[in-house]
Amino acid sequence: MNERISAFLARGPFAVAGASGDRAKYGNKVLRALVAAGKQVSPINPKQVEVEGLRCYPDLASLPEPVRSLSIVTPPAITEQIVVQAAAAGVENVWMQPGAESPRAIEEAERLGLNVIADGPCLLVTLATKDCK
Repeated sequence: MNERISAFLARGPFAVAGASGDRAKYGNKVLRALVAAGKQVSPINPKQVEVEGLRCYPDLASLPEPVRSLSIVTPPAITEQIVVQAAAAGVENVWMQPGAESPRAIEEAERLGLNVIADGPCLLVTLATKDCK
C-alpha cells in the first residue's frame, strides 16, 4: 500500500472527482489538503463552476491538461463510471477515498491497469491532517 501511495503522490498533476464547494465535505477537504501540500490540482464536479478559487471542470475529458493522479470522493456507483473515464484520459493513479470504493470499481480500475488505492487510509490522514474519520 505504501508504494501505491508514494506513486500517487509523486505523479501530478492531480484532480479531485467529487470536489465540493462545501468546506465540511470530504471532496472539499481533500482538495484543500492537496493544495496545501503544494500540488497542482483541479476540482471535478459537473454541478460546480469554482471550488476554493479554482475553476471546476465537469469531467476528466474537460481538463486543459491530463492528470496523472486522481482522488475520487463520489458515491460508489459514480466511482465505477469515473475509473473508466480515468483510464481513457490517461490517469495512472486513482485513490478511492473511504466510502467511494466498491468491489466493482476496484476490480475495473485494476483491470484497466491503474495503480489503485482503496480500502485503506484516507488521503487526509496520509497528508497528516486531522479532518478524516
